[in-house]
Amino acid sequence: MRYLHTMIRVADLNAALDFFVQKLGMVEIRRVNSEQGRFTLVFLAADEDIGRAAGASSPLVELTHNWDPETYTGGRNFGHLAYEVENIYATCEKLDNAGVTINRPPRDGRMAFIRTPDGISIELLQRGEALPPQEPWVSAANVGSW
Repeated sequence: MRYLHTMIRVADLNAALDFFVQKLGMVEIRRVNSEQGRFTLVFLAADEDIGRAAGASSPLVELTHNWDPETYTGGRNFGHLAYEVENIYATCEKLDNAGVTINRPPRDGRMAFIRTPDGISIELLQRGEALPPQEPWVSAANVGSW
């Protein structure tokens, strides 16, 4: 068995791509547009995963955008996506500067949570050992749910 991808439905494909590609730094691997099915699929990989394996073998996130408007609820029921980062503080600072809310700040130097424009939780984990506690994160409060 081989892990292929996680699919999440997105209401606004441009907002989702801005979040995943521009803010998180993921890379679009392939795109499928279905006129008959009235949907677009966009497959994304984390930049470090692309070098680990050939495109189809990399773990992927599939953004599914149905062209006809729908209201998606229960994003919290999905659980979350998780990504390992080189420096949790630098990553959270970059995301914060880009306007992304840090719902659970990395007070412990190890873990943070953010949400996509569609409300899907994303866990960010420090690679290796936790970093020493650092301001402003130690004093930062949780925002919303994660």
